[in-house]
Amino acid sequence: MGKLVSMRRPWLLRPPWVTDDSFSQKFAPGKSTTTVTKHILPRGAPVLSPATISAYPSPVSTSSQPPALARGTVQRAERFPASSRTPLCGHCNSIIRGPFLVAMGRSWHPEEFNCAYCKTSLADMCFVEEQNSVYCERCYEQFFAPTCARCHTKIMGEVMHALRQTWHTSCFVCAACKKPFGNSLFHMEDGEPYCEKDYIALFSTKCHGCDYPVEAGDKFIEALGHTWHDTCFICAVCHVNLEGQPFYSKKDKPLCKKHAHAINV
Repeated sequence: MGKLVSMRRPWLLRPPWVTDDSFSQKFAPGKSTTTVTKHILPRGAPVLSPATISAYPSPVSTSSQPPALARGTVQRAERFPASSRTPLCGHCNSIIRGPFLVAMGRSWHPEEFNCAYCKTSLADMCFVEEQNSVYCERCYEQFFAPTCARCHTKIMGEVMHALRQTWHTSCFVCAACKKPFGNSLFHMEDGEPYCEKDYIALFSTKCHGCDYPVEAGDKFIEALGHTWHDTCFICAVCHVNLEGQPFYSKKDKPLCKKHAHAINV
């Protein structure tokens, strides 16, 4: 995904002369006439990455990837210190004489830092870096931003990939409780995703012996009209395991041959 850049809300980022030593040597406010503008593009609803679906009824996991539109900065310089090398423009590769922009680790003529598609100047507006080119928000949204499978709008922030589709993180939710999954596991039932809690409550088979769910991979026994974990199918009197053994029943409880006629069950 591209890198999101904005020229707004300057108070949200620390000055580059504080965070970047090389910048402080060249462009500190006390050393030149440089002015610095910070930027963070307003981000759209959140998003996630392709989940691998296990065989029913195993849970499925979602994976999140870094924000699709990362933050960046642009510095506007009036002159370059005489002690430094004369910069070359990142667009035309010619020497820059006069004011210039610093963005994505390169220098630019202000008039040549433009959207790669519509050619709109990006000197004073948000931009996105994609495939080594820069685009305005509108062009990025039109040509690169993925579409959410639920709301069918473009995703301009984090992206969730699940069920071979892309989603806003706020749009990929449990079919029952409607809460976003985030990075939690989910189960599929009749083509719909469910969180662990709702899946167990709505669809899981519970063991008649311990009342806990019989999960994927568990060994189980069907007897007396119920489902049991193999370790839970035991004699109600002596608790010997009855898997694969002849058994009797009384009051819906399994009994071994020895206690088949037990009175107190």
